[in-house]
Amino acid sequence: MTTENSKGKTVRKRKVKKIFVLDTSVIIYNHASIHSFENNDVAIPITVLEELDNFKKGNDTKNFEAREFIRIIDKLSANYSLTDWIPLGRPKSGKFKVIMHENEGNMDAEKVFRDNKADHRILNAALTLKKQHPRKHVVLVTKDVNLRLKAKSIDLPAEDFQTGKIQDVESLYPGKTLIENLNKAQIDKLYQDGVCEPEDLGIKKPIANHYYILRNSRASGLAYYNPATQLIERIEKKTSYRITPRNAEQVFAMHAITNPQVKLVTLQGVAGTGKTLLALTGALEKRRLYKQIFMARPIVPLSNKDIGFLPGDIKSKLNPYMEPLFDNLKFIKNQYNEKDKEHKMIDESLEKEKLVISPLSYIRGRSLSNICFIVDEAQNLTPHEVKTIITRAGEGTKIIFTGDIYQIDTPYLDSQSNGLSYLIDKIKHHPIYAHVLLEKGERSELANLANDLL
Repeated sequence: MTTENSKGKTVRKRKVKKIFVLDTSVIIYNHASIHSFENNDVAIPITVLEELDNFKKGNDTKNFEAREFIRIIDKLSANYSLTDWIPLGRPKSGKFKVIMHENEGNMDAEKVFRDNKADHRILNAALTLKKQHPRKHVVLVTKDVNLRLKAKSIDLPAEDFQTGKIQDVESLYPGKTLIENLNKAQIDKLYQDGVCEPEDLGIKKPIANHYYILRNSRASGLAYYNPATQLIERIEKKTSYRITPRNAEQVFAMHAITNPQVKLVTLQGVAGTGKTLLALTGALEKRRLYKQIFMARPIVPLSNKDIGFLPGDIKSKLNPYMEPLFDNLKFIKNQYNEKDKEHKMIDESLEKEKLVISPLSYIRGRSLSNICFIVDEAQNLTPHEVKTIITRAGEGTKIIFTGDIYQIDTPYLDSQSNGLSYLIDKIKHHPIYAHVLLEKGERSELANLANDLL
């Protein structure tokens, strides 16, 4: 950082080193978060370690993240005391320590907020550091919005954890482009030949598997850029299991799902746009390419209560979370009579586990070779969870993520930090990836009214 002195000469201004105090929510979001602060120091309140101790047992992602973070701290502190500043072990990185004393600041958060709870003890730990290191900038980092507000109310700087966060979701890759005012000859050529050069449509830098709506005053066409042939290829509307796409985006989605060259698909859109139904229908259409079709979704506890709160055995507890997936499957089955072979095929696939509907946590550790894996409600996953799922993919596997980035059900994620937004932003333009933003609701006139006006 540079500035000018009174004589107009440029002088280097020393950068103030920061101490970042991590809340439990940051560690549960990303166990490697401790390595995300460049050469600044990181402090872990002892209360955070106590909370992680409660999270270490279980099969959910939060349990995995807690265990991994504990292992990282244990390895780094092998030859040190945790009350000392310990090197983080990477080039140009800072140090970390555990804050044992959480009530030595100029202010007591427990008295201010009149409650002895973990959040307030974490605030006190940050206030203690602020008093002990007046020349350093102490910042609380938390995914908990309310805790950030509490920190700011007692004059303690606080911010969200930015790693993996998309800065502008409004400009997130849509996967499609509308090209208007084309002349008749341009569209006629596409219809006659089925393909054309990108330059023929004025496309200078085509994106792999990007979709196009081509239109003039009299005609229109749908197409996509095939990275294998490097041509714009026409797309036709196709019916699958008597489910017919109702708009251009649904045609694009069905094409991406059934295109064997595309190994990773994301479908993003509001409720009623057909994401899950299209994913399931397309997977069934291409079922012969895979050993199994898996449909899974993350379990988001009702009212922040664990599923153990629900009555019944484990199957009964999980049914409320899986029911939306079964609803889509029933909708497809209802297109046929019970005696039709398609209806019987779906029932047989379920019985023989060729088609499996399961909670996402039950998939952890499984090999995903020659499988079509549909992940519903992917906006409720962290970027690390999405990465973990994709890295499990073996040969012949296709993964489809569906979700609405504006409908987040978990407390520490938002439209910028969820795994679906992160995936769309980071993997766009890859030759084996396709994305479609579905904007038009097709569930019913009533559902569209709610999306538009409420």
